[in-house]
Amino acid sequence: MLKHRDVTQPRGWAFATAVGVVKPLFRTFTRCEWIDGDKIPAAGGCVVVANHISHSDPLVFGLFLYDQGRMVRYLAKEEVFHTPILKTIAGGAGQIPVKRLTTDAATAFQAAVVAVQAGECVGIYPEGTLTRDPGLWPMTGKTGAARIALTTGCPVIPVAQWGPQHLLAPYSTKLKLFPRKRLRVKAGDPVDLDDLRGKPMTTAVMHEATDRIMDAITAIVAELRGETPPETRFDPRKHGVRQTGNPNKAPKKGKGR
Repeated sequence: MLKHRDVTQPRGWAFATAVGVVKPLFRTFTRCEWIDGDKIPAAGGCVVVANHISHSDPLVFGLFLYDQGRMVRYLAKEEVFHTPILKTIAGGAGQIPVKRLTTDAATAFQAAVVAVQAGECVGIYPEGTLTRDPGLWPMTGKTGAARIALTTGCPVIPVAQWGPQHLLAPYSTKLKLFPRKRLRVKAGDPVDLDDLRGKPMTTAVMHEATDRIMDAITAIVAELRGETPPETRFDPRKHGVRQTGNPNKAPKKGKGR
């Protein structure tokens, strides 16, 4: 276990407010277990990637990184920036909006590259949404994290989390605070992309890098769960499952999560 590092960057009002509210609540209602946090770079630009199992886990993931001395800049779905209160906090904390499944996603990519080059920690859920895998294993990933890493040369740090889904089940609006939930987050070694750096960023290279990233995340999830993951990673497109929004409900016009 790692002693927490202090954040040395100016936090700003949004981060200070979010941490001041969220951290005491999590300490009261959950048992947070941070594992191998020293694998998160203490400084410098990096991409940190994680599995996505609950709408509560961005708070867990963000608190884990904060306790390692890093203030995360998420690539967050654009809908967050249209939600009262959340849009003010997300904007004030410098989070990066992503218009998923559109060509405008390139704007988020450029913003993330600039952030990494400025020495910031960018957090990405490579799956792009909550996992659709029936067993909550990581599913197929999108290439954004790989593209940012290969463009900037920064390290990609895989992180796995397990437990947030017990606090807030996927697509549920009902928090389950009791009994007290155990939230476990574990960081891994940087994903080895050295042989891909400097190569033309072809589709094949992007998919190879993304597969390595998802393999790394899945391996750590398996450690936390003490279970063996499926041999084949779940692909929503092959299973005819919608890529955004609650897969169990008919999509609302213009909406998606």
